[in-house]
Amino acid sequence: MYRQERVGEDGKPFWLLKFRSMRTDAERDGVARWASKHDDRVTRVGRICRKLRFDELPQLWNVLKSEMSIVGPRPERPQFVADLITKIPFYSLRHCLKPGLAGWAQLSYPYGASEEDAAEKLKYDLFYVKNHNLLLDMLILIETVEVVLFNRGAR
Repeated sequence: MYRQERVGEDGKPFWLLKFRSMRTDAERDGVARWASKHDDRVTRVGRICRKLRFDELPQLWNVLKSEMSIVGPRPERPQFVADLITKIPFYSLRHCLKPGLAGWAQLSYPYGASEEDAAEKLKYDLFYVKNHNLLLDMLILIETVEVVLFNRGAR
């Protein structure tokens, strides 16, 4: 297990908990990198954990600490957020809600690993920010269970 700094509600940083799925030297030079679909930094056990979404389970602690919600825009790393805010209009609006374990962008857009993907996912995050309600949250949760059970969208 490890902690990784992420940006939460109102742009405040918090420590996200995860099971380690990448080699410990994945970013030995200290530079944050986008994870790609077939990232060679992911270990064999990590690949299984990611496929089954086990690496996300410790984030339930972040939900209990009220740093995250079950549904909301996924939290991003501060290095990426600082860069994306300067390049993508309205990017900071996604931080007006608590980040979530599951999100509309994760269901609606394939795994993203670039600034272009972040800009596209932002459209779905902003849709969620504008329209979030109990019904939409339930839809997202039901579709998330489907993704996990039927291995759809696994990276």
